[in-house]
Amino acid sequence: MSYHMWHTGRSAADQCEGCTFFTGQVLELSYLHSRDVTFAVFCQGPFEESSRYRAFMGWQAPWYSVPEQSLDSLVAGRGFGMKACYLRSGDRVFETYWTAGRGVEPMAPSYGLLDMTVYGRQEGWEDSPDGWPQTFQTDGDQFRLNGRPTSQWTRLAAGHDDDLGATHPATGEHRCH
Repeated sequence: MSYHMWHTGRSAADQCEGCTFFTGQVLELSYLHSRDVTFAVFCQGPFEESSRYRAFMGWQAPWYSVPEQSLDSLVAGRGFGMKACYLRSGDRVFETYWTAGRGVEPMAPSYGLLDMTVYGRQEGWEDSPDGWPQTFQTDGDQFRLNGRPTSQWTRLAAGHDDDLGATHPATGEHRCH
């Protein structure tokens, strides 16, 4: 299970870059299904608006909207972006694992691939020789390109519509990390 932050009423370009990055890494689900495992995304946004984002991004994972009144019991103070595992036994559900922050990196094969390259992730925290590129910070901009979550550009280039049907315009500069 992945918890996806949402900024209600904002454009696709203004949605959470980190959540977009990590949710977009989970594309092929058949191997999980063969082991009787379901991967699902719980989004804190309204279903009608956030499911348009799911369709725009081309994600196939089951997508659920978490009503505000359920948010605290599901996230339990750990914050959206976290990953959790649950086991169902009859009509009971048990949380068996959760992680957040750097703990979600195993979901991102892109990180593993970058870690194998000569320049790595090109982030400022890496211990790199003088002159090596370190152009990306870990403030959310490592997941953005020209003002949008990076993975949105291929969707736009393929002609996909990013209209989320928002009912009111975006306000402020808030971004999640």
